[in-house]
Amino acid sequence: MPRHPEVVGPPDRPPQPLDLAAVGNGTVAALISPAGAVNWMCWPRLDGDPVFSALVDGDHSERGFTDILVTGFAHSRQRYCRNSAVLETEITDSQGNALLITDHMPRLRRFGRMFRPPMLVRRIELLRGRPRIRLRVRPCFGWGQESPRGRAGSNHISYVGSGEAMRLSTDAPLGFILSETEFALDRPIAMMFGPDETVNGMVARVAQEFEEETQAYWEDWVRGLSLPFEWQDEVIRAAITLKLCAHDDTGGILAALTTSIPEAEHTQRNWDYRFCWLRDAYFTVMALNRLGATRTMEHYIGYITNAVLEQTGMLRPVYPLVPNDSIDEWEATALKGFMGHAPVRVGNAAALQVQNDVWGAVVMAAAMLFFDHRLPEPAGEALYRRLVPLGVAAEAAALTADAGIWEYRGRERIHTFSAAMCWAAVDRLGRIAAHLGLVEEAADWQARAATLKEAILEGAWNEEAGSLQEVFGGHGLDAALLLLPEIGLLPPTDPRFVATVEAIERDLMRDGMLLRYSAADDFGVPETAFIVCSFWLVDALAAIGRKDDARSLFERILSLRNHVGLLPEDVDPRTGQLWGNFPQSYSQVGLVLSAMRLSRSWEEGFWRAW
Repeated sequence: MPRHPEVVGPPDRPPQPLDLAAVGNGTVAALISPAGAVNWMCWPRLDGDPVFSALVDGDHSERGFTDILVTGFAHSRQRYCRNSAVLETEITDSQGNALLITDHMPRLRRFGRMFRPPMLVRRIELLRGRPRIRLRVRPCFGWGQESPRGRAGSNHISYVGSGEAMRLSTDAPLGFILSETEFALDRPIAMMFGPDETVNGMVARVAQEFEEETQAYWEDWVRGLSLPFEWQDEVIRAAITLKLCAHDDTGGILAALTTSIPEAEHTQRNWDYRFCWLRDAYFTVMALNRLGATRTMEHYIGYITNAVLEQTGMLRPVYPLVPNDSIDEWEATALKGFMGHAPVRVGNAAALQVQNDVWGAVVMAAAMLFFDHRLPEPAGEALYRRLVPLGVAAEAAALTADAGIWEYRGRERIHTFSAAMCWAAVDRLGRIAAHLGLVEEAADWQARAATLKEAILEGAWNEEAGSLQEVFGGHGLDAALLLLPEIGLLPPTDPRFVATVEAIERDLMRDGMLLRYSAADDFGVPETAFIVCSFWLVDALAAIGRKDDARSLFERILSLRNHVGLLPEDVDPRTGQLWGNFPQSYSQVGLVLSAMRLSRSWEEGFWRAW
C-alpha cells in the first residue's frame, strides 16, 4: 500500500505524557504512545473495561499494555497515514536497524454494511537490518483487578478473566510472546487483538486486507468533507477524531475516549468522559454537519430519540452510550491514576445534576433535521410533536437555578448560558413550526421566545460591571457567554456583547489562553485553561471585527496540539503542558468551527495565490 504520512507540529516540541495517537472504528478505540505502546483500550465498547489500562495506572505500570520493545532503542517517529485513522510508528535502534508498526481498527464495507469489529490490528514490518525485539502483551480485566495469563492455542493466545476474554491471533512465535523472549525480526508479523474467536484466513493476509480497506474507507470519508481553504490538514485530523468518538451502534457521542486524566497537576478534578453529554454532542454534530458529514447527525438523532424522547421526567445532562445502562460514579481503586493522580473514576455523578441548557441542546440538534436538504427524508410534524414537550419544559426551566454548563457540584444559580439555551429551544420550535406551515403555533412560540429573551438580557446585565454576567444578579464572568451569538440570543454587533467580550478577555485570559471562569469553585481556583474556551474567543473576536487578533489566537492554540495533531481538554497556559481527558471532542469541535469561520474562501485563496 502506498504511504502518504502526515507530518504535524514543530519538531522541537518537548515530549509530553499526552503525546498519544488515537485509532478507532466507531466500536472501540485505542491510544498509542510515540514508541508504539498501546496503553489505553476500552473493550469491547468505547465505554467498556480498559483491557489496556496503563495510562491510568501510575507512572511506570508493568501491566495493562501491549508493546514492542526494541533492543537498543534510539528514537521513534509517529504519524497518521494521509487522511485516515491508520497510524504508523517507525522505530530505529542504536545500530541503525529499523522497523515500522502500523496500527488500525478495521472499518470497512462487508456484505452491504459497515464492518467494525472490536479489534486492534498491528502489523510489524522490517525496514532496515535485523532489529531485535520483544513482544509484550499484558492485558488487565475488571478495572485493574485481574491480570490474566495467556493460554496458547494453535495460532492464538487467549486471555481469559472472570467476566471476559480476549484473543490475540498472530503469526509470531507464541512461545516468544508468552515468555517475552527477545528475537530478531526477520519477517513481517501480524497481531490481531479481538474477541475470543477464530480469524477466518491467514492472519497476515487478513490483517493486510483490513488495513488497506480501512485506509480506503477513511480516504473516501474525508473526500466527502466540505473543507475550508486554510488549515485543511488540521480540520481533517479533528474531523476524523470526532468520528472516532461517535459510537456507531447507538449513535451516542463520547466527550472523550478516556477517564480520569486530571485537569491539572495535583487536583481531584478528574472525571469519566466516556459518555454522551447532550451539550457536547450537539456541538460535535453541528461541526460535522457543517463539514458535510451528515450521517453522524442522523445517527445521533436516533440516539436521542431512544435516550431522551422515549423517557419521561427531567432530562439528564449526560447519558451512557446505551441509554439504560448505569452511569453511577465509583472509584477503581486497583488503578493508581494518570501519573499517579488518583482516583480513577468510573461513571459520572453529573448525571444527577440539573443542567437546564440540555433542553436547548436536544432541540437545536434535532432542528437541523428539518432544514437540511441534503437528507433523503427531512423531519416532519411527527418529530416536531415529540419536541414540543421539551420546549414547554425549557420555558419553565429557563429562569430557574441549575448547576450550569461547568457542572458545579456545590452550588446552583440562574446561569445566563443555561437560560439562553432554554430560550433557544423555544425559538427553534417557533422556526420549525413556521417551516412546517403551523402559523398559529409558530406565532405562539415566537411570542414566548421574545418575552424570555427580554427577561434573560435584563437578568444577566450588570450595569456597574458594564457587561453580561455568568449568573443573574451576580458578579463574575464565564467563557460560555461568548456563545450567545452562536445560540442566536443577540447579534455579535450588539454593544452588550462587545463589552462582554472585552471584559472576558481582560478577566479570564492567562498567558494567551482563556480560563472558563476565574472564581473559586468546589475544588479551588482553576489552574488550567479549558481549550475550547479559547476557540470560542477566536470566534467572538472575529465576529466583532478583530480578525487579526482572532487569527493570532487561533494559531497559538494550534501550536499546542500534540505530535500527531490532537488536543485534550485543558492546557497549562504557562508551560504548554496538556491536561484533561483525551482526545476531547469539544476541543476538536472548536478547531473545526474556528477554522471554517476564519479561513479565506476558496476563491480568495486561489486569487491571492495567483
